[in-house]
Amino acid sequence: MYYPFFVHEKTGEVSLKQDDYYNQIALPIKSNGDEGRWRWGIDNAEKRLSELYGKKVGDKFNIYEKDYLEGDDGARRIRPKSVLSGAAYSTDVSTKEYRAIMGKVDFSNPKSITLLSDLIIYATSPDENAIVMDFFSGSATTAHATIRSNIEENGNRRYIMVQIPEKITPSEDAYSAGYRTICDIAEERIRKSGQLEMKNSCKTNVDYGFRCFRVDSSNMKDVYYKPSDVKQAELDLFTDNIKEDRTPEDLLIQVMLDLGVLLSSKVEEEEIAGKKVFSVADGYLMACFDRDVTDDVVTAIARKHPFYAVFRDSSFSSDSVAANFEQIFDTYSPKTVRKVL
Repeated sequence: MYYPFFVHEKTGEVSLKQDDYYNQIALPIKSNGDEGRWRWGIDNAEKRLSELYGKKVGDKFNIYEKDYLEGDDGARRIRPKSVLSGAAYSTDVSTKEYRAIMGKVDFSNPKSITLLSDLIIYATSPDENAIVMDFFSGSATTAHATIRSNIEENGNRRYIMVQIPEKITPSEDAYSAGYRTICDIAEERIRKSGQLEMKNSCKTNVDYGFRCFRVDSSNMKDVYYKPSDVKQAELDLFTDNIKEDRTPEDLLIQVMLDLGVLLSSKVEEEEIAGKKVFSVADGYLMACFDRDVTDDVVTAIARKHPFYAVFRDSSFSSDSVAANFEQIFDTYSPKTVRKVL
């Protein structure tokens, strides 16, 4: 960590090699004359020379790291303050901010939106597709702070909030207002925060939307018996291998997880021959879970050339449609990966 930099006296440009241009030497000498060390090793310094500049102080040159507030390409990362303080960080202000959004639906010790937004801006660049994750999200202040930091910097950060669905007691005002778990409060807080920030900023290029998921069991029915233990009359139970209470949206999320499609992907619904068809990520994945799917529906989907096409095993209107399924795709979209639940 002890090595020389070479500086151009007028421009402050820095190099690790000495020549006629870089002719001033800078060493990590302490103010008392003792030998010190640089914060970066020489390999790191060589990669980041453009972030350094040299400046003469007294009779020697010092090396400094450049600190940008803003550059030609917009907002840049800034160095955080050594001490974070101020009224905006206080618990009193945080509580008032929360109540302005959620009214009488109280929440103990909500965190400061300003504090979390500042930390997010310090830690991430606006254009790096950062994901801000909070494993104990509570009322989802971190989600609100992520939205606000995106507004301030025209950023594209996303967030994941994780919270155990702690139950709200009947004696609390939140229970009377219809909330049953902390997650219910957080979901509504994110929705109202997005509406508030959109109204205050008038920015429409920021993504204010979110999706809410919960951990659940498989969508598929459990089979506990050997084939020899199942009576003929019971076989009708398994003509559809999907649980009765599952929605098409439930099945779509399972498929997205199975295929590695991001849960944040854009999901659109369209109607084809009277059936609801999901188009995910601009047609990368197309899925139909309605019943009585005909050749026309399968053909229309195949003609769109999705990478993945997914149907429900019991969806096809007849055995002939099920038999023609592969042939239709071989004809119109042979590269499509087909999957049947």
